[in-house]
Formats: sequence, structure tokens, C-alpha cells
Amino acid sequence: MVLVCTSIYAQKPVDTKAVKKDTTVYKTPYGLRLGIDISKPIKAVFDDTFKGFEIVGDYRLTKTFYLAAEIGYEEETTQEDFTNSISKGNYIRIGGNFNLYKNWLDMTNEIFFGFRYGLSIFDQTLNSYELNVGNTYFPSTTITSSQTVSGLNAHWTELMLGIKVETLPNLYLSASMSYKIMISLKEPDNFKTLFAPGFNRIFLNNAGFGFNYTISYTIPFNKK
Repeated sequence: MVLVCTSIYAQKPVDTKAVKKDTTVYKTPYGLRLGIDISKPIKAVFDDTFKGFEIVGDYRLTKTFYLAAEIGYEEETTQEDFTNSISKGNYIRIGGNFNLYKNWLDMTNEIFFGFRYGLSIFDQTLNSYELNVGNTYFPSTTITSSQTVSGLNAHWTELMLGIKVETLPNLYLSASMSYKIMISLKEPDNFKTLFAPGFNRIFLNNAGFGFNYTISYTIPFNKK
């Protein structure tokens, strides 16, 4: 006698309506972020030819775009082979940042590309200059009479690349570098402007570079 046992297993149909979907939505803050450039007071401690401060801010409009601006004051003493001069004044830079970094969940870190238009209004003082006619028989002469020209201005554009990291809730550390191109520069009639506040050192090709290290805090108005 042969016994044959057959077992039949029936799978219960899955009720797709009973499967719960993950409806958790991670929202990120939208608001005004304000801070300071900490590199300028640090530079002033170690370099007695420089003074300056800068306030930075941005406002988040979309998931990836921020309106941004910086406003500050700088004073720089420049010593060249034949001149010693001081440039000092105020500046503002306005533009925007695009966040290129895709965050996980509710993170708000940034790797950003930015652009700025800059305007600086400043004074320049020629402290001393040396007549470049020196030789064995006629030594050069240093003229120390101070000459100040006010109401100078500079206009420029710049491209930026930087990173922002949220170290504590709503508190950010940032580092960025920028390449600047001078659009127009009003200079004194009798000597060249070597430094413009907000632009930094002016090279012969009317280009310049900048570096910023900031600490800032976001004031969240809402979350999206």
C-alpha cells in the first residue's frame, strides 16, 4: 500500500489598501541667516597694517537658491618700493548663492556657487613717496607730506565657491573664495589705487581674489 500525502498551501492575497505608506515629511528652515566674517578680526591681530569687519547675511528663497549680501569696512596700509598709502572705506556686495549639494533628510549643509556685484566708497591717503631719480650723485628723496583724496569708488563683479556646515542647530561655519573683476575705478589724479575696501589688492589686470571664513545663525521664519 502506498500512501500519498499532499499538502496544499494557499497564500492569502495582500490587501494593498492595508499597507501604510511612510508619510513622514522632513522640513527644513526658511529664514534670515546673519553672521560675521571671523577672518578679518583675526587678520587684524597679526597684521597691524589692516583693520576691518564684515557682516554677512542671506535669505533662503527656494530649496537651492539664497539671496546674499555682505557689508563691511576695511582699512589697509600698503607699502610699495616708492610709496606708502592708506585706503579706507565702506563696501557692500549683493547677489545670490546656489546650493549644489543634495542634503539627506533634514540637513541644510551647502556646497554653493555664488555671484556678487560690489560697490566700495573710500578715501585714499598718500603718506609718503620717493622720487625715483636716485644715483651716486643725486640720492633719492622721500617726500612725507600727506595727501588725502575722498569720494573714490570702485565697482566690480565676483564669482564665489564655498561650503557651509551646520555645526549646531541653525549655527553655521562657512569658508569661501572668490575671483573678482573690476568694472570701474575712480582713482586720484596723481597716484594709483592699490587697494579697494571689499575688493582687496588690485592687480595690473584689474582682477583680485578674496577669502571669507564666517560664522552665522539662521533665524527660521517657517519650515517647508
